Amino acid sequence: MARRYDPERRQRIIDAAIRVVGEKGIAGLSHRTVAAEADVPLGSTTYHFKTLDDLLVAALRQASEGFAKVVASRGGLEDPDTDLATELAGWLGEWLAGDRTGVELEYELYLAALRRPALRPVAAEWAQDLADLLSHRTDTVTARALVALMDGICLQVLLAGGTYDEGYAREVLGRVIP
Repeated sequence: MARRYDPERRQRIIDAAIRVVGEKGIAGLSHRTVAAEADVPLGSTTYHFKTLDDLLVAALRQASEGFAKVVASRGGLEDPDTDLATELAGWLGEWLAGDRTGVELEYELYLAALRRPALRPVAAEWAQDLADLLSHRTDTVTARALVALMDGICLQVLLAGGTYDEGYAREVLGRVIP
């Protein structure tokens, strides 16, 4: 029997892994659950991703694009006259607006790096890329502090199930910016 050419299969597997983690959490992720969700043979998942950590790395990379898209769409860092605290608080507001399933998924994958060392470089890369972006407007130490503060604000909103207070975020971010 000839192999079926399926150039989208790898991507479908990643998308399926994201859906599985979104529905069942990291604990519900297995090659078998992902194969069933992607409607591919089990061997396809292990062919493209030898380990679950390999699959989680790909899922984390893809999931972390959500915040990057918000940052790219706003483009407020290019103008030196833009108030940085207001811009950053706006980023968070846009990212946390509406359905938070995607944001929760990004954080679940991001925090999985605590127990899965293979994910740590990807999580660190996300934070470093954001700090590098912010360092165009401030010093490196302040940029890293802003990333940590933004992470903390997001986690508090997600864990408390509350609403995002953009005014509060703008004020505390402004206190860190020299």
